[in-house]
Amino acid sequence: MSDATGGGSRLRRLVGVYDADHTLRGELAYWVGARLGRAHCALCDITHGTFREKAQWQACRAGLPVPFDTFHRDDQPDAVREAVGGAAPVVVAELEDGAVVALLGAADLDACAGSVDALAAALEQAVTVAGLEWPDAPASPGRSS
Repeated sequence: MSDATGGGSRLRRLVGVYDADHTLRGELAYWVGARLGRAHCALCDITHGTFREKAQWQACRAGLPVPFDTFHRDDQPDAVREAVGGAAPVVVAELEDGAVVALLGAADLDACAGSVDALAAALEQAVTVAGLEWPDAPASPGRSS
C-alpha cells in the first residue's frame, strides 16, 4: 500500500493504527481473540509480546528520525482515518505540509511476520518508493530546504 505523492515531501511523523479498540473492553477482547485465533493484528504482532511492547520495538522506535505514534481503530486521528478509509492495521506518514500518505497496509505488515527488523526495512522501502524524505535527508537537486 503505497500512495506516492511525488515532490520529495519530508516526513514529520509516522502513525501506526492497530486493528483493535483502545478501551479496556477492546484490549481484552483483542487479547482473548488473538489467543483463540479469532483476532489478528499484524502491527500488534510486530510491536507487542504477550503482555507489553517488545524491547526491540522500543529500541527501533527510539532510533527513528521521526516520532512513531500508535493509535487504535477508535482513537486514530481523523486525518489518518480519512486517508486510509478506516483500514487497519496500517502505517502512514504525516508530512511537514500536513498531508497523510499511506505507507504499509495489512498485507505489508503481515509480510513482516512479527519481525521488528522486517518492519524497519519495509518502512525504509515504502518511504523511498513514495518519494518521501526523512527530515535529516539532504534536499533533492534543484530544491531548497
